[in-house]
Amino acid sequence: MHLLLAPFIILVGISSICKGEHESRCNVVPTDPYIEVGSDIKIVCHTCVNEKIYWTLQNREIDETLSNIINSSYTVLSLRNFTEHSATVVCHEKATGDIIGGTTIKTYSKPSKISCILDYDNQNASGVPELLTCNWEHQINPSKEIYYTVLSSSWLHPSQSEICNSQITTCTSKYKNISDKISMFGSFNVTVRANSSVFEAYSETQEFTFNQIWKIVRPKLDVTTRPGGVLVKWTQMYSSVECHCQVKYNKVVNVRTPEWLIDTTLYGEERGNITVKNLESCSTYTFSVRCALDKAPWSDWSLEKRVLTKLNMTDVKLRLWRNIAEPEKHGLRKVHAMWTGIPSTCQDTFTYRIKLIPSKQNITGVNYTETLCGNSSYDVDVNQNAHRIILTVSHNDAVFSEDSVYVPAARESLPQVTDVQTTTLEGVIEISWKAPGQPVSGYMIDYTHNGNQFYWKESTNTNVTLTDLLDKTPYNITVTPLFDGKTGHGTQALQICSRVGDTGNVTIIDVQAYDKSAFVSWDVKSQEACSGVVVRYTVFYNTQKGPQLNVSVDRTKQFILLKDLTPDTQYHVYIQATALTGTTQSSEWLFMTKRFDPRLTTALLVCGSIAVLLVLSLGLCCAVQWKKFKEKPVPNPGFSSVALWSPENHQEGTCPVERVNKPHESPFDIVYPEELEGMTTPSLPTGCKSNIVRDQTEEYTVPDVVPAPDLQNKDPRESEDMLHPSSPEESTALLLSERNQSSPYRSQSSKEAPAQRTSKQSKRAALEQEDKTTSATVYVTLEMFEQDNGQSTETVT
Repeated sequence: MHLLLAPFIILVGISSICKGEHESRCNVVPTDPYIEVGSDIKIVCHTCVNEKIYWTLQNREIDETLSNIINSSYTVLSLRNFTEHSATVVCHEKATGDIIGGTTIKTYSKPSKISCILDYDNQNASGVPELLTCNWEHQINPSKEIYYTVLSSSWLHPSQSEICNSQITTCTSKYKNISDKISMFGSFNVTVRANSSVFEAYSETQEFTFNQIWKIVRPKLDVTTRPGGVLVKWTQMYSSVECHCQVKYNKVVNVRTPEWLIDTTLYGEERGNITVKNLESCSTYTFSVRCALDKAPWSDWSLEKRVLTKLNMTDVKLRLWRNIAEPEKHGLRKVHAMWTGIPSTCQDTFTYRIKLIPSKQNITGVNYTETLCGNSSYDVDVNQNAHRIILTVSHNDAVFSEDSVYVPAARESLPQVTDVQTTTLEGVIEISWKAPGQPVSGYMIDYTHNGNQFYWKESTNTNVTLTDLLDKTPYNITVTPLFDGKTGHGTQALQICSRVGDTGNVTIIDVQAYDKSAFVSWDVKSQEACSGVVVRYTVFYNTQKGPQLNVSVDRTKQFILLKDLTPDTQYHVYIQATALTGTTQSSEWLFMTKRFDPRLTTALLVCGSIAVLLVLSLGLCCAVQWKKFKEKPVPNPGFSSVALWSPENHQEGTCPVERVNKPHESPFDIVYPEELEGMTTPSLPTGCKSNIVRDQTEEYTVPDVVPAPDLQNKDPRESEDMLHPSSPEESTALLLSERNQSSPYRSQSSKEAPAQRTSKQSKRAALEQEDKTTSATVYVTLEMFEQDNGQSTETVT
């Protein structure tokens, strides 16, 4: 509305441009008129200057043929059958296009489609009507406030008089207040007037006849059940004219309620009376009735009555069937017998008897009898042989229906259908199969969803459609051929769902984020047995402001590694599972990528830890070895003696003694002490074998060693080398320490004068001859050289 008024506001401002003594004559008339929709209107443009003009309607130029020039100052625009709700007409100068003036035309409509009804405020009332209610239609501007008045006139009162007033398109008046204006006999006229601040409109006059608008009160209904049907009775208000009535009834079921209508006509004071037949036994039905005078509106429906129909014995058609389970380990087969014909809703008492007779017996011998009350199925056990099951139904001890069914032997050669195919679509299962080679009379199809409650359907074709199934429920279906009063072997189809639902709920289990990738895993769980099989997964992910990306994953996988991600960025991810029946979507998961790859950090930490452990281990080993080296015990020469090593004792297995050599000396140099006189030798320890250690106190001298005859002519150095071998088997000089302040030994030189060495060798030889059974061990340590007082201690072994 504001957009429509904008051009008019502009032209009002522009119109002030006209100046001079002719300024007041530069305009467009009439100003903002209200006209009835569909009527004609003429608009006049008065120009300020003598120039040609053109018109626009809603900014669209109008055809010049609709404009008529009266003189140089006046131009008239004629608009016929104007139906716009609101439109702006503007007058422009031809040369410049400037606006001379304009106006907004608004339309109104008059009330139409008037209808009136004579009704009752209380549906239990009787006699003349209580209310007169009139309704009409009116297209109005919502911003305008409209007042309506209903006017009436009749042949008794030709002048129009007010019946009621309203601000909405309906108006109700008490009939007793207007009974003098509207007669029950003849007709009357009704007109609706609409008033507003800018217009007044009258509707077309509508004529009504009293009996044609009289809506009588609803009938009173009574329903009685009978064995042959239901008797429906009703009473309606007294009327001297014919009355039309309708009886509506429907069966109460869980899924849908089909309705049936019975039309009947009553005259005068006639009461309604009709019998409804062909109803199902022991079923619940609802009934209601409505009536109307000739050409008058229908009354309201009567209060609904609900009844349970009785059992009609002639309608009972007992139908027995069975379902044979697989043999058990003892060879027995469980047979589920089931039947139809008597609804379980019947209130009468019925007795069911099952007789199990071997098929080879010619007499009616009862091997197994069981009485069931109010049931429609029973389980019996049979062996591998053929049997016949007989069902009898009795009421008040009188048998009124009987049926039987054949149970073939386990290995009996009988027809059997093959290639059973099942398909499902929108809750309906379609089954088809191939007929056996032998001729058959028909097929029985039984199906169950829980193994306890069975349904069955008979067909003469090799296909059937199962309806009224539980939604999204798996069914087991068996097809059995029928022939000559017997039944063949049943063929069971693969389990099939009545309708396949959506996939299960998709749930993201975990998201492991790295710097440029993320590992996403999910799971699908279904609460229904007939969920759709997932065809593929689609992973959607995006940043806060970035585009949404997606990647498809095969249905066999429930994980993916998202690559090429931005480090240190928040991502949104969700999973969509797609099946043939639809899609399901997981909740959204937020995760943050790392600034650096955490796997690299972990690797560095592991490598660093290993390096630290290696360094610590190496340092510990070095410390232990150093400690052992520092703490290694070395014998103190101050507590040792020097003696010859007996070659004989060594050869006999005496304990070897390591020689202590100085690093700068030759291993062949042996230390020989000077004359040791007056020394006391301590007791010697026991040898390795049977050497006896005894205390000795004698003065040792080293005898001179005379070279062997074969060595006297050789070089002295060679002789010396032969006399002083370096092997452990050679004799070792006895080192004896003296109590000397300067040195523990008198001489440690490895090179001696020949005469002196000869003397020493002879003494040593004498010593060896004197004590051949005693071996000497000498321990030497360098600590003895560091003693301040030069004292030493001897130990002789």
